Amino acid sequence: MQDVAVIEDPAAAEVSLDPVRARLLAELAEPGSATMLAARVGLARQKVNYHLKTLEQHGLVELVEERRKGNMTERLLRATAASYVISPAALAAVAPDPARAPDRLSARWLLAVAARLVRDVGALLTGATQAGKRVATFAADAEVRFATAADRAAFAEELATAVATLVGKYHDDTAEGGRAHRVVVAVHPAVPAPTREG
Repeated sequence: MQDVAVIEDPAAAEVSLDPVRARLLAELAEPGSATMLAARVGLARQKVNYHLKTLEQHGLVELVEERRKGNMTERLLRATAASYVISPAALAAVAPDPARAPDRLSARWLLAVAARLVRDVGALLTGATQAGKRVATFAADAEVRFATAADRAAFAEELATAVATLVGKYHDDTAEGGRAHRVVVAVHPAVPAPTREG
């Protein structure tokens, strides 16, 4: 089972967004049969079986084991990943494009850049998984509390200058065998973590 799988196929994305199927995917972090799942989610086994077949057709669950139970064969399935991300590639015709409105201070442009990041890294991850390789990536994640809007603006300007300096230092158009990498740096207000009721 993969830690994260990227869904690029529109039909698979649609299948995964169905609330019942999403619940079944969550339940299948550990292998289970239609009978076991039916008891856990409160649905008829036949209905669960129908949803499992659909999930399996789209590569979201996989067969782990078949075992005989009396005159029947019980199929144990599990999710192909612990979690899923739907790539904007699944909505190619309406996916956001950062080139349409390159305004680095716009929240909508930031979303378009983030969508491109998910699409690109998703495609790289899918290809690397098929080839049995890893993708060379790096990410930094930090939280900063600004005292004033002026401090936030100054931070953004210094950050942009530092990134431009590093890119200028290491970028080499003439490097034979070199490989282009995309650098994305974003600053946005932090969203409070949801509180768990319980």
